[in-house]
This record gives sequence, structure tokens and C-alpha cells, in this order.
Amino acid sequence: MIAVSNVSKTVTDSTGTLHILRDIDFALRKGETTAIVGASGSGKSTLLSIIAGLDTPTGGTVHLAGQDLFALDEDQRAALRAAKVGFVFQSFQLLGNLTALENVMLPLELAGRPDARAAASDMLARVGLGERLNRYPKVLSGGEQQRVALARAFVVRPAVLLADEPTGSLDHATGETIMRLMFDLNTELGTTLVLVTHDRGIAARCERRITIDAGRMV
Repeated sequence: MIAVSNVSKTVTDSTGTLHILRDIDFALRKGETTAIVGASGSGKSTLLSIIAGLDTPTGGTVHLAGQDLFALDEDQRAALRAAKVGFVFQSFQLLGNLTALENVMLPLELAGRPDARAAASDMLARVGLGERLNRYPKVLSGGEQQRVALARAFVVRPAVLLADEPTGSLDHATGETIMRLMFDLNTELGTTLVLVTHDRGIAARCERRITIDAGRMV
């Protein structure tokens, strides 16, 4: 499902050249759960962005669902993401002027799905928010907002889910609920799950762990 081959990332400014990633190489099969771990500044989030095609590597290739990401132009990468990839971020990334239901409907509407409302309602019910459909993000708790974000990510039944510190801003109990939902949906839908985390407990629940240290795989 994902093949990362000899990926490197460098940036250059007036102070010199910074090597963010060096020769990263791994492959993940369909349905696999993988944690990317390492100290702050090690390059984890940059690697996740490159896997998504949101950032470009200085060298190497990334294949996602059989497509060479960086042989595609920006519009083609965006179309591939819309069809194959879901995202969950630490900061939720919900649109404040839309209700929970409208936030989850949005990717379905962009894809032209005629059943957007029904599918979004069902997914929100599955994450325990069936009674909160018409609430705006500002009146939802952090855990509820993350559940909306999770529903939005999974409602398109993505082949790949990328999560960047999905429990980083939540208390332990709420974070545990979110992770249980994430792994349950991963199992049910066969989604390949890749998450960046500092939490050793979460990392231990994944089938694989990739450790990044100063831009290199350890």
C-alpha cells in the first residue's frame, strides 16, 4: 500500500544545509498498523507529510496504492489523496462555521456523493456523537472534536489513514477512547494506519514501529 524508497529531505538557508531526513526506506502492506516514533525534531511529521504528498522529498520515491506520488502533478496528488487518504491531526482541523455533521459531510460532498448526509450521520453515530450532529466545534469538548475529525477521516473509507499525534492534546482517558475507535475502524475497514506518536503505549499497539533519530531510521 505504501512504499518509501531512499527518501531524503534537505533545506538550505543562509545558515547552511539542514538534513531533515536521510535515506528512509520501508514498505507497508494493506491493513497494517505502523507507529512512527522519535524525539521532537527528528523528522517524523515531515516524513508523514511526504507520504501524503503534501511535502516533496529532495530525493527518493514514494508509491501510494501503486502510484508514484512525485511523478504526479499537484492536482493529481490532491485527487489521489481525496480518493485514498484520510487525515487526523492533533489540532483537529475542523471548520468552525460548520456543524459536526457538515464537517463530516464535506469530503463526501466534494466527491459528489449523493448520500453524504446519511453516511456522515451514520459515522458520527458510530463514534458516539449521534446526538451531537448539529453542534458547532466551539461547543464540543476536545475529545468530541477529535471524534468528529476521526469520523470525517473514516467516512470516505480511505485506503490509508495518516494520524499526527492524534491524542497529543487530550487527557489519557479521552485519548484511550480515540485510539480504541481508530484501531476498531482500522480493523473493520482494512485501512492502512500510519501514526506519529510520542506515546509508547500507543506505539506498542501497532504491528510495526519505525524509529526516526536525527532524520535516519534506527
